[in-house]
Amino acid sequence: MASSKTFTVIADHFRQRILSGELEPGTKLPTNREISGSWQVAAATVSRALQALQVEGFIRTTPRGTFVSDEPRVGLSSRDRLARVQRVKSILAEGETSRVTAAGLVLPPLYVAELFDLDTGDQVVRREWISGRGTTRTCFAVTWYPAQFAALVPDLLSTAPGKNAGLTARVLEATGRQITHARDDMHGRAADAREAAGLGIPVGSAILAGAHRWSDDNGVVEYGEWVLPPRFVIGYEYTP
Repeated sequence: MASSKTFTVIADHFRQRILSGELEPGTKLPTNREISGSWQVAAATVSRALQALQVEGFIRTTPRGTFVSDEPRVGLSSRDRLARVQRVKSILAEGETSRVTAAGLVLPPLYVAELFDLDTGDQVVRREWISGRGTTRTCFAVTWYPAQFAALVPDLLSTAPGKNAGLTARVLEATGRQITHARDDMHGRAADAREAAGLGIPVGSAILAGAHRWSDDNGVVEYGEWVLPPRFVIGYEYTP
C-alpha cells in the first residue's frame, strides 16, 4: 500500500506546477493510469491525490479527462509567500501580479505600534496592495515595516508598478536582517467595505482573513494583514 507521504508528494507536485504557471488553465493532465505508471504507485494513491486537488479547486474532472481549472481559486499562504521570497526573491506566484494602492509613513494603530515596540508618535511604513491572476483578484493586503527601512529601501514608499513583488527580499538585503521566526493567524468573517472594494466582492461576503509576523531577534521585520475572496483555498504541509 502506498504511504500517505506518496499521496501528498504527488498532490504537491501538480499543485506547484499549477501555481508556477507551468500547467496553464485548461491543460489536460495525464490519465490516472499514466500517473500511476510514472510514479510507480497504486491507482488508489493517484485518485486520492487528484481528489485533494479537486477539493482545493486546482483541477476539474469531466468525462473527457482531468483539466487544470480555468481560474483556480487558490491563494498563497504567508508561508508560501515567505518561501518564495527565500527562493526567488518575490512574494508573488508565477502569473500573479500586484497593484499598490497606498504607500507612506503613517502613525500606526496602537496594536501595530506595540508589535513594533514603538514610542508614542513614532511612524511606520504602511503599504496597501491587491494581487491577482488573470481577471481574478487573489488577495487584498496591508503590510507594515519599521520607518527606518524607508531610508534604506525608498521604494517602500512608492506605488509605482512592478516594485512590490521583490520588496521583502530587498528589505532583508538592505538591512542585513534574516527572518528566523514566523507566525500566521487566520479567521473567517465578513468583508468590510474597504476589503470588499479591494477584492471586488459585495460588502459582507464571507472571507478568510489572516495576519503574519516575520521577525528575528531584533524584532518584527514585516507585519501583514490580508484577506482572500470567498471559497479561496490555501494550504501547507507540516511535519508533526
